[in-house]
Amino acid sequence: MGDAPASTQPPSTADAVALKLPARVKPGRSHPLLHFGRHFGRTVHAMCNVRALITHGLVRIAEERRDESCMTELEQREERVFQALLVAPKFSERLLEGSEDEAMIAADLIQKGVSSARSDDTKSLKGAVLDWITPRNVPLNPPLARNVKTNRGFHHPTTGALLCPAGLDWQDPAVREGLSSGTWTVAGDQWPLLVYANHEYDVDDPWKGLFRSQILVWAYKHIFTSPSSVESEVKATRSGNARLHGMTQVTKASLAYIATQLRFSLTSASVFCRTDTATDSERFYESILDFLDDPEESEEVDALLQWWNVQVFPSHVKQGREVTKQSALARLKERRAVKLAQRASQTVVSHRE
Repeated sequence: MGDAPASTQPPSTADAVALKLPARVKPGRSHPLLHFGRHFGRTVHAMCNVRALITHGLVRIAEERRDESCMTELEQREERVFQALLVAPKFSERLLEGSEDEAMIAADLIQKGVSSARSDDTKSLKGAVLDWITPRNVPLNPPLARNVKTNRGFHHPTTGALLCPAGLDWQDPAVREGLSSGTWTVAGDQWPLLVYANHEYDVDDPWKGLFRSQILVWAYKHIFTSPSSVESEVKATRSGNARLHGMTQVTKASLAYIATQLRFSLTSASVFCRTDTATDSERFYESILDFLDDPEESEEVDALLQWWNVQVFPSHVKQGREVTKQSALARLKERRAVKLAQRASQTVVSHRE
């Protein structure tokens, strides 16, 4: 028998799935790549395995398979996330000029940043969400603890109503019983009413109010601008995450991320885990991201992102507004219009003569 063919397999991480979470890594000390990783997870992809993502990206570079028309749909998504990864501080140099070990060390730092941001946000939202779902001057009945989630989820009427899958009637005793007892399993792609404006779902127009709920806006501001920006008067004394990273627009991934964090904060689960079939958080996140990335939905998604930018980054949104009547600016514009009309009239007359 001849010699066995040489292995064409890339390093050990090649068999890993790039857009799935790897094993948990404890955060290390502050580092530019760790700092980058925190923002990357929130705004680009929160569930990726950075080592596998890099390995697959390098394989495509080596095989000169950079044309998306030659890639599978999964490879196209991986490539877009990989390209976003390359803007990390001095990361491209490490990949192209450094050793494989250096690249993997950098990958681990970014992964730590992704994980630590997710952990911090999960902890921060756990108590804050109770303020948002509690009616003004009326306590929740039964009450909910800020640091214990056991009684949340479908065990509580308020959190249960928000988590109830769109299309089901939470007021139906059979629905409540099925969800609270666990007899009915809720998959991650069954989006809850909390993502809809006023928590109302229109079966004839599923896009109506989708991802426009007030509580979702509050959660987004809480994480990206500052907890105090949720209120009408901003009281933050430190720069929010968006400002620290020069973020001026809402991304599709950041919207999916906040929806995932908010949904988890209302569940009874105590630890965020991608393999938890009860919350199915990873599938929930990916189903939203897949939907928002669907070219067939681009028109509605563009309008959605425009709406979000007005809510979160209004000072960076260019909006056409009518000039206030009777103002000095209005009079100046009227005066200019009259002069232009007179000049046009004179030009026409001179041509006739």
